[in-house]
Amino acid sequence: MLKIAVIGSGTMGNGIAHVFAQNGYPVSLVDINEKSLEKALIIISKNLDRQVNKGVISSDKKEITLSNIKTFTNLKEGVESADLIVEAATENETVKLNIFKELDQLSPQKAILATNTSSISITKIAAATNRPEKVIGMHFMNPVPVMKLVEVISGYNTSDETTDQIMSLSKSLEKVPVEVNDYPGFVANRILMPMINEAIYSLQEGVAGVEEIDTVMKLGMAHPMGPLQLADFIGLDVCLSILKVLYEGFGNPKYAPCPLLVNMVQAGHKGVKSGSGFYIHTPGNKDLVVAEQFKKQHH
Repeated sequence: MLKIAVIGSGTMGNGIAHVFAQNGYPVSLVDINEKSLEKALIIISKNLDRQVNKGVISSDKKEITLSNIKTFTNLKEGVESADLIVEAATENETVKLNIFKELDQLSPQKAILATNTSSISITKIAAATNRPEKVIGMHFMNPVPVMKLVEVISGYNTSDETTDQIMSLSKSLEKVPVEVNDYPGFVANRILMPMINEAIYSLQEGVAGVEEIDTVMKLGMAHPMGPLQLADFIGLDVCLSILKVLYEGFGNPKYAPCPLLVNMVQAGHKGVKSGSGFYIHTPGNKDLVVAEQFKKQHH
């Protein structure tokens, strides 16, 4: 059985570890922060409980899944016997390049190095290693245990063999892998982020309010969540950094981030993670409450 190492135990990392472990793979979950690892295991356990309650898995399966995950704060110990390493650390180019330099030195020569980046060039990440043919993008969607899509992104030097392995591995997770090439934003974010950006422009220009914009997209386009609510969920800081990657990568003004988005991020309004964005997010409260500054001003 392939041994998997997941680097980073945040939202994406713990979701990826969960899915591999649930499908019988031994997983080493690696994070420099012990507290983050403890929190990740609690979240994975809660998410498994949810699956048990829905009848998706048995309670035995929950225990087996948890027993498949071991945690490490030491990168070398976490990756030294891995066949596949999936990096899910911060969406920051410098951080990722440094991690890949280290992974290349610490992991077995045969190991495939995958990144869950949503926008950073796979070719650039691969160039930080001595095995560019074994570097690939595995872009899971949030929440990982629920969402079926995996964007599989081949860099300029990724071998067909590596791509085939990752495609079939993704299917073994009961996911639907889609092969895409390494251009800024890949497919998902190249189409999604300009839509979110346009929704923010529509709000900034007073075309309609937060709820109105989201309602139009939910009811008119059958989107399960409106673009502004989705932006809050993704993190406005993440949306901003992906738009910057698109803008710099293509040099096209159509990708320039909306000034309102830039201001909100600078002011610390990052969506769900900070408690407020376009909506107010209170833990345990599922109601959509529009943030104070976007409440209708009646003239």
